[in-house]
This record gives sequence, structure tokens and C-alpha cells, in this order.
Amino acid sequence: VQLQASGGGLVQAGDSLRLSCIASGPTFSMGWFRQAPGKEREFAAAINWSGDMSEYADSVRGRFTIARDSAKNTVYLRMTSLKPEDTAVYYCAAITNWARKEGAYWGKGTLVTVSS
Repeated sequence: VQLQASGGGLVQAGDSLRLSCIASGPTFSMGWFRQAPGKEREFAAAINWSGDMSEYADSVRGRFTIARDSAKNTVYLRMTSLKPEDTAVYYCAAITNWARKEGAYWGKGTLVTVSS
């Protein structure tokens, strides 16, 4: 499975942005992760295969929404009320361990920069 994230860009604090992740093959649970400059990659959001269950990191809960369109093999991350600390490269991945939020099949990320 190959994953390609897109939709990043430069926005101002308080703005919204929607990221997309297209998968080349069948996927199951999917997640979004992010890596800020000088920091380790961290979990942001995950959605199960049927799309009826999702989880979020505390730092994004209430502001980010993950969704999927299985017919299009696409997962989305709607980000609102963006903050400068949301600046990071965002990656999508297949979730191989839901409890530990472990990902696999990392694709090329998309950069989100939030200016203050």
C-alpha cells in the first residue's frame, strides 16, 4: 500500500485546512501523525476501517476531525482553529496497532505551517 498526503500549506493562526491522504490499495484503520521541527513524530488522529470510531490526541481534540471515504480510498483531516504549535509535517499511515496507535506504510508527508 502506498499513501500520499496532500493539502498542506501556509496559513494564519485561527485558519482552517483540510488534508487528504490517498491510498493505492485497500486500507483498514488509518491515522494521521505529525512531526514538528526538532521533535519526534506524534500521533494526531485515527479512524477505524468502517469510519464509525475515531480517536484524537489531546492536543487536537475538538479542533481536528478525521474522516474517510472508502469508495475513494481517501482519508481526510479537517483542521480548524489552527495554532502555531500545529506547524509540522503531517503524515498518514495505516494503523497496525489501534491500542498503541502504531502506524505503517508511511508516505511522503505534507507540510503545514501556521503563522501567528
